[in-house]
Formats: sequence, structure tokens, C-alpha cells
Amino acid sequence: MPSLSANSSGSDETRSASTYSPPDDVIDEKKRKRKESNRESARRSRMRKQKHAADLMAESNKIKNDNDQIRATINVTTQRFVEIDAKNSVLRAQMSELSQRLDSLNGNLDSIKMNGNDTTHQCMNDGLFESGFVFVENPWNMMCLNQPPIMGSADMFGY
Repeated sequence: MPSLSANSSGSDETRSASTYSPPDDVIDEKKRKRKESNRESARRSRMRKQKHAADLMAESNKIKNDNDQIRATINVTTQRFVEIDAKNSVLRAQMSELSQRLDSLNGNLDSIKMNGNDTTHQCMNDGLFESGFVFVENPWNMMCLNQPPIMGSADMFGY
């Protein structure tokens, strides 16, 4: 209810009625409810923040573990690459050596064919070139220069 002052006038009454303010109990109750609501909201906000921080820590730990696994895989793969690269280098060197030896043998064969047609024909007639270049398998077969074979006997060696 509006309170009337000692010298009341009509304008004072309308002013009091239009600027009505609730009693202090109601104001205190609203403040208390608002404070309680704000506290609850702040508590929820802190819990969300705490949960978000925990989620970020868990994700960070997972990423660190994944990185460790990837590093281990890279180390194993790098080690394997080094081993295979070393073997590959050895194989390339062997291939180069064998290629040079083959070129040399082919050159020798060409030289024998060009320099000694009679010898080559004689060797072919003697069956020494049955399956191609037999000198590689038995270098003693290179001695086919129309010379009689050297014969030995047990008497020569003291038997």
C-alpha cells in the first residue's frame, strides 16, 4: 500500500503510486535467487571448462602416443632402408663387375674369331665350340693351335 506523507497532496499521492517499490523482503528474495542462479551458472561453466581441459589433455596424450608410434615406425623403416640400400649397392657393384667381365669375354671371343679364323674353325671341327664359348668353362680348351697334345706317362714322374 502506498504510504502517505504528513502534508498530503494529490500530486504526492499519484507520485507515490506511480513509483511503487516492492518491500525489501521481495527485493532480497529476488537478489538471493539471482545470486543462486549466477552461482549455479558459474559452477556449470567451471565444470564445462574443467571437462574441456581434461578432454584436451586426453587428446594431447593420444597425439603424443601416436607421434611416438610414428617416430618408431620411421626409425624402423629408415633402418630397413639403409640395410636394403647397402645390399642394393653391393648388387649394383656385382652387376657392374659381371657386366665388365662379360664385355671382356665377348671382346676376347671377337678377337679370337677375327685373328684366328683357321684356329676357330679347327676348334669348332675338334668339337671345342659345341655350345658356344667353352673357354670360360675350361680354359685349357684354348690350346687348339694345330699342335699335338702333350702326352705324359707314369715313368716321367718316377712311378
